[in-house]
Amino acid sequence: MTSLMVSIPVVVLLLAAVVWWLMGRALAPMEAIRAEVSSIRGDELNRRVPVPSGDDEVSRLARTMNALLERVEQATARQRQFVGDASHELRSPLTRIRSTLEVSIAHPPTGGPDSTYDSLLSDTVQLQQLVDDLLFLARSDSGLIDGPDDVVDLDDLVLEQVRQIRARGRVFVDASAVSAARVSGDAHALSRAIANLGSNAERHAATTVTFALSERDDRCELVVGDDGPGIPVEHREAVFKRFTRLDSARSRGGGGAGLGLAIVADIVVRHHGTIHVGTSPAGGACLTVALPSVD
Repeated sequence: MTSLMVSIPVVVLLLAAVVWWLMGRALAPMEAIRAEVSSIRGDELNRRVPVPSGDDEVSRLARTMNALLERVEQATARQRQFVGDASHELRSPLTRIRSTLEVSIAHPPTGGPDSTYDSLLSDTVQLQQLVDDLLFLARSDSGLIDGPDDVVDLDDLVLEQVRQIRARGRVFVDASAVSAARVSGDAHALSRAIANLGSNAERHAATTVTFALSERDDRCELVVGDDGPGIPVEHREAVFKRFTRLDSARSRGGGGAGLGLAIVADIVVRHHGTIHVGTSPAGGACLTVALPSVD
């Protein structure tokens, strides 16, 4: 009896020690993952947690955590690039506005302030458009854009853009191939996408911009072309990236901020469509948008 009273507590203590040791050994990889994650600072997103060998729950957790860190690092890099590019673009019109005002104050124009007002208005309009584009993309990235899901007469939006380009009178617009087509989505966003396509074609066209719209096989196809220099094959994917300018020598005032086609691609994707670049019959660029049609 005495031996049992002595041996039982000893056995229990030994078992407790073994269990504690085994639990510590089993949880050591989890603690290593926790310690590594807690020590990662905002400027060290390239770090990863240790992945134990094997394919158990802990190793799968470590790989999942590293995949999450990879996505966070990529998202942060994109955000920093976006902020840097946006700051650079905003600085240009603001600098021109300030310079114009400083020169006007130091040397008042003898012929009247009209030329100064025209210059300031032009830079202000460019600045407003840039801010609007940046806000649109920021809201889209944050998932805050949730427009109406209405039936939209796409041909009405296209013909309105045709009228606006014709009113400016810089190029000839051929809209003879525009026919009726209806899609489901946000009319305001689709109008913005068509306006950006039209402005892009007008900016690069030598003499002519063409619009074609058709509906077949449950798809609406919008084609916007021009007779300008076109887009080289190797750059046709890059034009949909933000702040992309194929001609670095082109002025920002004439070339835009490089956000127009990025916004078009964003709107098209949100409407479950596709967009690609080709060559128009006139040798210039040809952008084709395909969207699901509705009855």
